[in-house]
Amino acid sequence: MTAEVNSQPQSLLGSLLVVGTRPNVRQAVKLTLDAGLAAVAWVAATSLVLGVLPTFSSLLIWVAFAMVVNVAFQHTRQHYRLMGYLELRSLLLSMLALVLVPAGLFLLDRQVGLGIQHPNVTLCGGLLTVLNWVGIRAASVDYFKHRYLKKRPHRPTTDRRKTLRHGSSANDLALRTLIVGAGQAGAQLCQELQSNPNMRSRVVGFVDDALEKQGVRIQGVPVLGTSELLPTIIKESGATQVILAIPSAPGSRIRALAKILRSQDVRVKTLPSMQSLLSKEGGKQELRDIAIEDLLRRDSITLDLDSIHQALENSVVLITGAGGSIGSELARQVAQFNPSRLILLGRGENSLWHVERSLRRQFPELVLEVELCDIRNANRLQQTFETWCPQFVFHAAAHKHVPYLERHPEEGIENNIFGTMNVLKAAKAIGVKKFVNISTDKAVNPTSVLGATKRIAEFLVLRASEEEGEEGQYVSVRFGNVLGSRGSVIPLFHDQIRHGGPLTVTHPDMTRYFMTIPEASQLVLQAGILGQSGKVFVLDMGEPVHIVDLATDMAILSGMTPGFDIDINFSGIRPGEKLFEELFMENEQRPSDVHAKVFEAVPETRSRKVLERVLRSMREALTLPDGMLRRQAILNGFMELVPAYNPSPSGLGRYLSAAPTPTLETQDPGEELNPEGVVPSKIVVLRPNYPFAQAES
Repeated sequence: MTAEVNSQPQSLLGSLLVVGTRPNVRQAVKLTLDAGLAAVAWVAATSLVLGVLPTFSSLLIWVAFAMVVNVAFQHTRQHYRLMGYLELRSLLLSMLALVLVPAGLFLLDRQVGLGIQHPNVTLCGGLLTVLNWVGIRAASVDYFKHRYLKKRPHRPTTDRRKTLRHGSSANDLALRTLIVGAGQAGAQLCQELQSNPNMRSRVVGFVDDALEKQGVRIQGVPVLGTSELLPTIIKESGATQVILAIPSAPGSRIRALAKILRSQDVRVKTLPSMQSLLSKEGGKQELRDIAIEDLLRRDSITLDLDSIHQALENSVVLITGAGGSIGSELARQVAQFNPSRLILLGRGENSLWHVERSLRRQFPELVLEVELCDIRNANRLQQTFETWCPQFVFHAAAHKHVPYLERHPEEGIENNIFGTMNVLKAAKAIGVKKFVNISTDKAVNPTSVLGATKRIAEFLVLRASEEEGEEGQYVSVRFGNVLGSRGSVIPLFHDQIRHGGPLTVTHPDMTRYFMTIPEASQLVLQAGILGQSGKVFVLDMGEPVHIVDLATDMAILSGMTPGFDIDINFSGIRPGEKLFEELFMENEQRPSDVHAKVFEAVPETRSRKVLERVLRSMREALTLPDGMLRRQAILNGFMELVPAYNPSPSGLGRYLSAAPTPTLETQDPGEELNPEGVVPSKIVVLRPNYPFAQAES
């Protein structure tokens, strides 16, 4: 019996707690509290202005009016512990309503005679009412913040605890943090660090070069000076961590700051670039160490988003090589423009699976199809195109490993040349609207099988453009190395650093052009919309980067000193490689009226008869059983179609001495390398707004 009696109060208390957590009950409590504060404010206002207490009727009228304004601005729906700028703005607007509405009624009351109080009283009442409302909310925010920090207290900083407690470590101490960049990103980062003790950071100041921000306080934290004073500011503030919160800064700016901070005994973190934030799901800010991509950061390309959206929206888009670095990023870029269907075509099932899973998570409404298909299989390719009838085709499938293709040129021909022919044939058969072929800067004055096959693929695209005329548009896009792609030098250096070195560079003078994968993909999209059929688009990629400087920077960013902690070895130029890549043939570049940042080049062309005859010979050569004769026939074909081809002596050029030099006498009657009447195609170069400065060691 006693247990039953004791259980009744407990059950009653539990019921009250459950009822109190219901949204309607919570709003009623807030409304009652705000009404009481309005009543207190009205009593204080009449006492201050008139020197008397208000009548009961005037008190009820004011409280009712204040509650109407309160409900109109939805103040009861505000979460007290999460008040911010928008909630404060709403309260200030309600104060204007409490002040101006009675003042307006007072002016009209001279004709009506309703007995409206003098504006001095209502002005004071409105101000005090809103101040009370703001005060109770500010007190709630402060209370809940202190209660949260009491449960999860900020760790003391290293300068406040010289001796560690028993059982604790240096990792338990908060880092005195400087934030470089007092813009929106820096302010948001500061707020996150202040509210999240798990970040182990105590912000002690901002550093910013803007003169108007010097001496001001942001989120209660002072701006201590400019970046030129960083060493002094670090010493005087006792900072142990510096965070670069300038996602829009170019790579040259990040390099300069990194160079200053290297000599300081501080931990350096950064926010990703703006381009990375936009390409990530949700644009989440994540602190990380400075990466080589930050030092090579470039200004983003300005796209004609309206034209791209108008073209791709509700269109069927097919991407070959969709499991690769460029193909997968192309798929992500295309998915943003709401195509009616996106087809991922490739032969690497694991890569396709990863890309498909990522796209379905990031774009749940996207209609996505996956076609496991090899572009060398013409019949299977034709079936795929007939099934989906794509309007836009982005051809990214290709073999790209330079030394491998030097040892296996047959695979380069099968995939990069005849595979491209199969894709073009299937595209023309169903009447594709736009076809964009992805090429490489290695196609200019090629020394490798990769460059020669991609140059011939460009010829094939130009021929398709001539054949289709107004029925479809066929273009190619060239660009250099992309940062972070599979097989590129940067992942290789990361792996070598992780294993303690050495870093292997082929030659001290080796240079390459670099661009980010999103940037390259955006250029491909823009090229499909911008240019006319039969053109090759090339991005002006600024200044090339010395690979040895790249290796040095990556070693330093990993906390190693080249020559002391890790060695840099020169392994020699590999088969098919050049010391430097080129964007144009000699005398190709010329100004253009297409765009202020666009250049045109007029490359040499090949007649249709020559192209068909040589390709037919190369197809027959692939069936030759003798390896020596097969390679010689391939070499002959490359040199006839691409006169600028200078085969690598350690690659396919080994067969040069045994291969006869092609002459015009070997052609069919009537063939010409550049027949009259054939209008040379144009190459268009898109240039960013600012040059890409060379990476410095």
